[in-house]
Amino acid sequence: MRKILSSSPFRHAAWAMAAAAAAGPASAQTYPDKPVRMVVAFAPAGGTDIVARLVAPRMAELLGQSVVVENRAGAGGVIGTENVAKAAPDGYTTLMATMGNLAVNPYLYSMRVDVQRDLKPVSKVVEVQFALLVHPSVPAKTLREFIDLAKARPGHLTYSSSGIGGGPHLAGELFDSLAGTKLTHVPYKGSGQSLSDLIGGQVSASFDSLLQALPYVRDGRLRALAILGSERSPLLPDVPTVAEAGVPGYEFTNWYGLVAPAGTPQPVVEKLNGAVRQVLGQPDIRRKLEDMGARVVGDSPEAFGKFIANENTKWEKVIRAAKITAQ
Repeated sequence: MRKILSSSPFRHAAWAMAAAAAAGPASAQTYPDKPVRMVVAFAPAGGTDIVARLVAPRMAELLGQSVVVENRAGAGGVIGTENVAKAAPDGYTTLMATMGNLAVNPYLYSMRVDVQRDLKPVSKVVEVQFALLVHPSVPAKTLREFIDLAKARPGHLTYSSSGIGGGPHLAGELFDSLAGTKLTHVPYKGSGQSLSDLIGGQVSASFDSLLQALPYVRDGRLRALAILGSERSPLLPDVPTVAEAGVPGYEFTNWYGLVAPAGTPQPVVEKLNGAVRQVLGQPDIRRKLEDMGARVVGDSPEAFGKFIANENTKWEKVIRAAKITAQ
């Protein structure tokens, strides 16, 4: 009888369950024991990529393993987002996400994942100041002059964006709606290419992040007509907000945050969250981000999750009302 019990499949199942239970906490305690992937769902040189490559090396120092930034661009950020949502929920794949990834694309694309169900919040990282930028050849020195110029020749002024449904595109749609203008949208495959063509004069304007545009404003290759958020930027104190300059009610702020696949163990999420918040608390990192026009955040997974849900409600209404489509 003793021999039969020792070889019983029930006994083996119990041992397996006990081993699995023991392995769970142990894996969380030893995490990470190999490099961590931080996916950016856009091309290099854009705002998301800049923030990721600033934060990742410092996270690596705290975690004791490399944090490798990987660009997986395409379909307005959908490809990279789906890649992370379908990855193993073990903490070794994360996404430096944006408003576009988590609160806009679900209402523009037929995504194969549900971002609120299939991704787990880690921490909001930064809120990013955007500005209405124009090429110096545009004969408008103020926002009022830009609006008058746009109304005089509907469709003549063009604005570039990182892609359909991205932050710059939505900012432009919101501007057209509230200012009564009709600008022509020119989508690109990433903010880097969009900004490059604006600097080169191939397009008239862009509603984009100061993260990558500020150096070109300072050296005169671009002109900032207005800040898109509710407050002026301390980096460009003489540039008014859009609302101040004549378009009441206009406000637009983008944001970036770290997420992981749903099912990632909570202790691992907490460890990632702790690393993000420690990095954002380092004076030199905070200063670099603020000098590029970003407001450093760093919050709890729970707070970030509630924020994402609220942003989904907000932007679904905007997209439906403006009848924005991905085609």
